[in-house]
Amino acid sequence: MGIISLSCRECGTDYDLGAHYVCTRCFGPLEARYDHDHLRGDIAELRRRIQAGPQNIWRYADFLPLAGGQPGPSARASSRAGLPAGCTPLIRADRLAERLGLGEVWVKNDAANPTHSFKDRVVSVAAARARELGFEVLACASTGNLANSVAAHAAALGMESYVFIPADLEEQKILATGVYGTNLVKVRGTYDDVNRLCTELSGERDWAFVNVNLRPYYAEGSKTIAYEVAEQLGWRTPDRVVAPVASGSLYTKLEKGFKEWLALGLIDGDVPVMHGAQAAGCSPVAQAFAAGHDVCRPVRPDTIAKSLAIGNPADGPYAVELARRTGGSVEAVSDDEVRDGIRLLAETTGVFTETAAARTSASCS
Repeated sequence: MGIISLSCRECGTDYDLGAHYVCTRCFGPLEARYDHDHLRGDIAELRRRIQAGPQNIWRYADFLPLAGGQPGPSARASSRAGLPAGCTPLIRADRLAERLGLGEVWVKNDAANPTHSFKDRVVSVAAARARELGFEVLACASTGNLANSVAAHAAALGMESYVFIPADLEEQKILATGVYGTNLVKVRGTYDDVNRLCTELSGERDWAFVNVNLRPYYAEGSKTIAYEVAEQLGWRTPDRVVAPVASGSLYTKLEKGFKEWLALGLIDGDVPVMHGAQAAGCSPVAQAFAAGHDVCRPVRPDTIAKSLAIGNPADGPYAVELARRTGGSVEAVSDDEVRDGIRLLAETTGVFTETAAARTSASCS
């Protein structure tokens, strides 16, 4: 059956598969709920089916929220539309492991995506679902990378787009977004101010805001990193995962992806120990983890890592809970440590990353 409903993460209330993102009973966030019973049985055949799929995220169409809950050919047809995201390299980083004093380290290089960030995964899913729901305009609130992805995917699909960004975003990212012909709107304020504006607009305009009214579908795209890593490691889970934390969505969906495949017996191993990294100048999740709080207290961002500068993270409490439950952590990394992390990763792997991704290597140092 695939996806069957949207479900509140707090009270469990189910909703239809429309453009909903918050529970009307308790105001909790909604997420996609699936029935994968039809996939149980012949694991070898399911693995062959995945491997025979396209060289992008749609090889995992059975686990993504498309086609009204009907996986298979109708969902896989999305691989022929838009930009092909996913199937990025998993690099064995032996020289990095040696510098860090670790036995084995792998680096997932999502800079190989069309607009050079993992956001192409989530936007691919959200854009495909937006088209299924009949939307003609794609939109988002962004700190930079998401703006690039939404603008590029909308251009590839022939959709109009609007992207809303903080006015002080790096000029290079603004130029990279504008080249796709989007409607670029600068907002005086932080990302949280931009997000509040987009939330209000989503109630007034018939637009698909990928990280607002389509957020339950959009967030599912992050799971594909977990699927790819497990497949690339020979159908097994890694022992530990270190991921950047902004809203907390990527971090929590990685675990969801591993758990879904473990439940089916598709991969071997256990849920990895989950470690997160935040900017010290915007670290509400790391602060909550360190202080033993369940709820993240909003902060005002002050960091060079603009892509992680979310002072009031939507999935922050779930990220804190996940780190504790798996025996992991969420660490705050200074801007100087990020600069060192960029250099360390480049010198040992040949991968030149931006500030957000560099937090992961810096947190391991």
